[in-house]
Amino acid sequence: MESQPETCSPLDPVDWEQFRLQAHALLDRCLDRLAHARDFPWRPVTAEDRMALELGEAVEGQGMDRLVTDLVERIMPFATGNTHPRFFGWVHGTGLAVGVLSEMVAATMNSNCGGRDHGAVYVEREVINWCRRCFGLPEQTSGILVAGTSQATVIALACARQRALGAGSRAEGIQGLPRLTAYAMVGVHNALIKALELLGLGGAALRTIPCRSNGGMDLDALSRQVAEDRLSGLRPFCVIGTAGSVDLGLFDDLSGLADFCAQERIWLHVDGAFGAWARLADAPWRDRVCGIERADSLALDFHKWMYVQYDCGVVLIREEADHRAAFAARPAYLAQQSQGVGSGEPWYCDYGIDLSRGFRALKVWSALRAHGSQAFGEAISRNCRLAMRMAERVTATAGLRLVAPVTLNICCFSAAPEGWDAAHQDGFNTRIVQQLQLSGEGVFSTTRIAGLTVLRAAIVNHRTCEADIDGLIAAVAAESERLLSSDALPKLGQLRS
Repeated sequence: MESQPETCSPLDPVDWEQFRLQAHALLDRCLDRLAHARDFPWRPVTAEDRMALELGEAVEGQGMDRLVTDLVERIMPFATGNTHPRFFGWVHGTGLAVGVLSEMVAATMNSNCGGRDHGAVYVEREVINWCRRCFGLPEQTSGILVAGTSQATVIALACARQRALGAGSRAEGIQGLPRLTAYAMVGVHNALIKALELLGLGGAALRTIPCRSNGGMDLDALSRQVAEDRLSGLRPFCVIGTAGSVDLGLFDDLSGLADFCAQERIWLHVDGAFGAWARLADAPWRDRVCGIERADSLALDFHKWMYVQYDCGVVLIREEADHRAAFAARPAYLAQQSQGVGSGEPWYCDYGIDLSRGFRALKVWSALRAHGSQAFGEAISRNCRLAMRMAERVTATAGLRLVAPVTLNICCFSAAPEGWDAAHQDGFNTRIVQQLQLSGEGVFSTTRIAGLTVLRAAIVNHRTCEADIDGLIAAVAAESERLLSSDALPKLGQLRS
């Protein structure tokens, strides 16, 4: 008599029907939280809350009932707050209801998307192909989904380095080869510097080029710097165009950069972390990304202005051969197969850093399948209009002043009296930001413009409406008035960011 296979694992539920009830109850709580996102602003994590998360040695489990209770009471209440429609801090995406469904399916499938022949890799190929078409790149363009633009940047610059130094640099390294230099606008995202450091080129390889009065690199200054570096025996290998700067949402003249790079035979990379998605928006915002289709590489995030759940970025490389040459490596245990699970060429492990990769593509595919790109374009355009409305409300409110023009979805302003010294202006604006966060009224971040700390709103929230803009500007004005009449003013100089 054949023995029956053992079916009970200590890591599976003992009672699947009971687990089904627990899972349904938890799903309801998750959906309730999204449906009522306005009721769940950021809240601080107290010492008591942190203690409740301690695992200790975690030798004995506490069961599913306790876990579900902890997830609902100890985990969900303490999110970043970015699902809330008045969260304008940094550039934090907001997550989609459809993402809950796709993440649930992805977790159930538990696919390894490094390669092989299975459905998840074909979903990712569809997402990459959609991106290629969206940004007007040619058919030979390849790409890969990654954790975010920081990782995408490393991959893109590795491809540029490989083209500049040749195939031998992978095996022999870069010592003894010409020193490479890269170029970007002043204020370029720090991820570019990290990428150069990780690639062994050093942060000093980045030349920051001054901007024109209307934003974007001064092309004449760029040309002079490249010529000077070549005379010094350096090898310019990459120009980084910015599509939406981190502080103000400024854009380089991408068409002008593409002309320059073509003439000088230099790789053009575009950092489009969030601003590249203006491609889907109405005019005039869509016009800001003209020329992006001429990039040699493009890095951007889905988890920012495409609203999908964290984490998910993408890098696109114009020439598949450049992409593969920089990363392909196939040991014997990963040998190509003509059929079976081991087939399914090309494998994504040949185009990036990771061999083991999760099913990030499903949440993007699901979002596009459910809503279509037109709906995303409308949401992006709405965010830009709301940023303009915020600027109008700031200008119309006594005591507030706009410190930079709104060109996309970012609004920066000050609530501090102009006559004060810098330390007290910095402290005043910082205190307002902190108090609004602690009260749950809304989240701004801060940045520094013209040597002063100011309030910064990055509107990438598809739930935000006009009432949120008006209400939060009124809250800033009220908090400013409260501070001006309080005894806190002598201490404000100590709060410089």
